[in-house]
Amino acid sequence: MATVRLDQKGRALTRAIPECFDQALAKFFGTGPTDLDLAKKQHLAYREALLLAGVEVTVLPPDDALPDSIFVEDQAVVIDGHVLLPVPGHPSRVAEQPPIAEFVTRQLSGTQVCRMHGEARMDGGDIIRLGDLFFVGRSSRTNDAGIEELRDLLTHLGHDLRVVEIPGHALHLTSISSTPTDSVILVPEGYLPADAFGELPDGCEIKWMPKEEAYGCNTIGLPNGQVLVAEGYPIVLETITSMGLEPIVLDMSQIRAADGSLTCCSLFY
Repeated sequence: MATVRLDQKGRALTRAIPECFDQALAKFFGTGPTDLDLAKKQHLAYREALLLAGVEVTVLPPDDALPDSIFVEDQAVVIDGHVLLPVPGHPSRVAEQPPIAEFVTRQLSGTQVCRMHGEARMDGGDIIRLGDLFFVGRSSRTNDAGIEELRDLLTHLGHDLRVVEIPGHALHLTSISSTPTDSVILVPEGYLPADAFGELPDGCEIKWMPKEEAYGCNTIGLPNGQVLVAEGYPIVLETITSMGLEPIVLDMSQIRAADGSLTCCSLFY
């Protein structure tokens, strides 16, 4: 998940692939999964990579009525032990939230849990964190009311929030960016203007990747210096290596076919 610092990535929640995964929403990176067995193998390899990196991984059982339910990142926003439960931006995904909300609130018992209400809509995939600076995408899944509820929580926690306009040919902010470390944002050319993130804190920078490697810009940095990277994006891979980090390359082809990226499949808490 993109709302935690590297040192907060000790535990992750995932959810197994349902039998209906071939019916997942798909518009941006693919036209839908075609090989359920391969998708399950890729998801298992993903979980094993997290385990080998020292992350405690929980796997919730699949829900065969909910094709997109493996994408747990969208269903809860965990920031410094506080939980915001958004109203997902696509109506078909609302029913995915209850078991995730129940798990996270049980694990973080005694902490503040906020629920969005009214017209507020947000997917957790529209948020990234750079140290203690947060960015949220205004997208087809996240609206102004949702952004303001997130801002209220972040203000309470003493954090700043900046809004990034997501173009129509992208799904989420994390679909086209990520923070492999607490000081670097990977962003593809051709999606966002040069000033989209504003002036960054000292020591932080944006690394621009080729437009054709947009999917590869979604990575997961881990506390041990490893970074999960999708297979097939050589410039992203070279960039991660040049930063002195160890890339762990994963085949994400069937997950990509459902518009899912690396961060979509886990919720760090």
